[in-house]
Amino acid sequence: MADTTTDPAVTVCFTVNVDGHDLGVFTQCDGLGCEVTVEQHEEGGQNGFVWQLPGRIKYTNIKLTRPINGDHNTVMNWFASMNGQVTRSTGEITARTVDGTIVATWSLMGVIPVKWTGPQFNVDGPKVATESIELAHHGFLATS
Repeated sequence: MADTTTDPAVTVCFTVNVDGHDLGVFTQCDGLGCEVTVEQHEEGGQNGFVWQLPGRIKYTNIKLTRPINGDHNTVMNWFASMNGQVTRSTGEITARTVDGTIVATWSLMGVIPVKWTGPQFNVDGPKVATESIELAHHGFLATS
């Protein structure tokens, strides 16, 4: 039998925890990434190339989406716990297989909620009601 930690994550879900607030299970996670800005510098007398100087690291916002389920109040309870004042937190996103085996974990620093989008209801078509939350952060924490 193959080791599940090296098997590709074909079917996964994502659990999200922000400073002890379990936000539940999400079925889609977009935006885990970062980018180094590059400044180009042309040096006089050097016509063979342009210097590529590294700049700041930019972290993309993370958007998590799920069908409405029993966890739908967890995000609202998290917002309510802020009492109108948003403060930066640490967070963790864990990818899990269907049986709960951890595939990967991303620890985030400086997490703040940017946007929550609730379900759109329309009687004209049979669509799954979903909700999503968008998180900004200041980068990844090293894991041991």
